[in-house]
Amino acid sequence: MSDIRQFLFRYRSYTPIPFLIAMVLFAVPTTTTMLCGFVLSVLGESLRYWGVAYAGSLTRVTGSVGAPEVVVAGPFAHLRNPLYAGNVLMYSGIGVMANALSPWLVLIALVYFAFQYAMIVSLEEEFLEKEFGEGYLEFKKHVPRFLPRLNPYQAPAQEHQKPDWTDALRSERRTLQALSIVVVLLLVIWMWR
Repeated sequence: MSDIRQFLFRYRSYTPIPFLIAMVLFAVPTTTTMLCGFVLSVLGESLRYWGVAYAGSLTRVTGSVGAPEVVVAGPFAHLRNPLYAGNVLMYSGIGVMANALSPWLVLIALVYFAFQYAMIVSLEEEFLEKEFGEGYLEFKKHVPRFLPRLNPYQAPAQEHQKPDWTDALRSERRTLQALSIVVVLLLVIWMWR
């Protein structure tokens, strides 16, 4: 199991590509799907951006799992994996926009990403438990994995964990470019139809 988890972690930036290609190739967007999906995608990318502003470029590594500390501020005070939750919202939004092979393609993508992120998160949590022990276990006990708690978790480390919005924008550049390309392609398809 460790090998597949490490493989999924290392290539997590590339696994959406087949789904995105299928969504574009089989797209039959409507005005409603374009609007609803766009809102969902923007919400997902906003959650990602907020998370990257707090976690920094640590979230962009593709080698092995690692972290200098447990991030407990910003969106991490509400859920432990805001970037993965943001990804699911963003990919779902693109799927809704595309309206491709609806609803099956989006459902298959959701099942796949649920599996992928469950594997990756279990690997990351093993590292965090080993590296940070009781501090991480306390955080884990109070903050859900994917479904956010309404009131933020309070921890002393939040005093020094501040967002860096400029660095986050630089770090999210590739994600924003890819999202923009897919949205433009879907807009062209929508207008062509």
